Amino acid sequence: MNRRKFIRNSLGISLGFAGLSKCSFDQTISAELFRYGKLVKDANGYLDLPKGFSYKIISKTGERMTDGFLLPGAPDGMGAFEKNGKVILIRNHELDADEKSNGPFGKDNELLNSIDKSMFFDYGNGTFPSLGGTTSLVYNESNGSVEMQYLSLAGTNRNCAGGPTPWNSWITCEEDVSNKGTSQAHNHGYNFEVPASAAAQLSEPIALKAMGRFNHEAVCVSPDSGIVYQTEDRSDGLIYRFIPNVPGKLHKGGLLQALAIKGQKSFDTMNWASRNIDLFSTFEVEWIDLTDVDGPKDDLRLRGFKAGAARFARGEGMWHGNKEVFFACTNGGPKKLGQVFKYVPSEFEGTSREIESPGKLILFAESDNKNILKNCDNLTIAPWGDIILCEDHKDAYLRGITPDGKIYTFGHNTGARSEFAGATFSPSGKTLFVNKQDLGHTLAITGPWDNRMAL
Repeated sequence: MNRRKFIRNSLGISLGFAGLSKCSFDQTISAELFRYGKLVKDANGYLDLPKGFSYKIISKTGERMTDGFLLPGAPDGMGAFEKNGKVILIRNHELDADEKSNGPFGKDNELLNSIDKSMFFDYGNGTFPSLGGTTSLVYNESNGSVEMQYLSLAGTNRNCAGGPTPWNSWITCEEDVSNKGTSQAHNHGYNFEVPASAAAQLSEPIALKAMGRFNHEAVCVSPDSGIVYQTEDRSDGLIYRFIPNVPGKLHKGGLLQALAIKGQKSFDTMNWASRNIDLFSTFEVEWIDLTDVDGPKDDLRLRGFKAGAARFARGEGMWHGNKEVFFACTNGGPKKLGQVFKYVPSEFEGTSREIESPGKLILFAESDNKNILKNCDNLTIAPWGDIILCEDHKDAYLRGITPDGKIYTFGHNTGARSEFAGATFSPSGKTLFVNKQDLGHTLAITGPWDNRMAL
């Protein structure tokens, strides 16, 4: 997406959610809701979808890619971009260095010599190379075919989620904080930027260290300010904000901060031991400057919480609307089944005038019923304003949330047990891409998206 399209799509999302905080219905209802009708049993026993919808497996782990490498396993977060009428799909792979049989270089890393070492972030001192990273896929949406697949980032660990930028790139995040040593040449726990390209090429593996070293999950970028928001996949994680020195040039450094609730130091949003935050309640926010953001210890969140930052129960997927940020917390709520938050930035976000009109945090979804929503993970927002959520467990569902906050069911994994990951729409809005992570399958789902029922 170019910046104009990025903002236009976000505007539609924003309008859809404009009245959400005014809702007062009970999200813990016992009956499943179906915005597109009840699910139809898949004759192939793979994926149940509403009537009129269909899926196609467009990519499988182990396939030989255009560049000669093998398609890695554990596909996770994804972003979709438009270029020359084609969809460029960038896909994370949540792999560690010891998962050679699932990696891009063969079961014994026999293809490793084919790669330029300068384009590999961590070669593992020559014996234990990191096997995470990203692959890119060129997809012809008009005929549903894959025209090219290639390795686009190499040598990183456990690339979980990330987020698209308005300047046509994908920020991929390491969910790993391992230190360099005998097997690794570098510390890990960083973000990396991968341009959307229709040419088979590796991206230069530049660690964006100023964005913080922690157990990264997802990011989203404000198209107006260039500020980047980040989640952390820890049971006591923080929500971060990165204000770049030069918007759009993340490698040039910037200021890292953590979200805090104004007037309530070290606030706990998890609602585990007690209910500290009610559904649709609104809290004013302030941001705390963080120091030693590339420290050797995995303690950034602990230092931030001690300084007054709020903590969250496993921050996961994150997506941007028009002056709004939405993010999921996998284990939030009294039953640890999941929460979704909305952050409305200040009109003076990231400036000295921010104190005049603070940003606001709203809890607008929380599950108390595993049949309605369980362990929400990656999320995306449809062009018409619904949130689409991936569940992080083996009997996984694809869930949705309407603009007025009703949770509904869209799909069910009825095949081999696997979580869903990486849901994202093509720029046209015609195709929903999603991964079955444990199987290593990437799917394209199409159907009558406009036939939405009021709930």
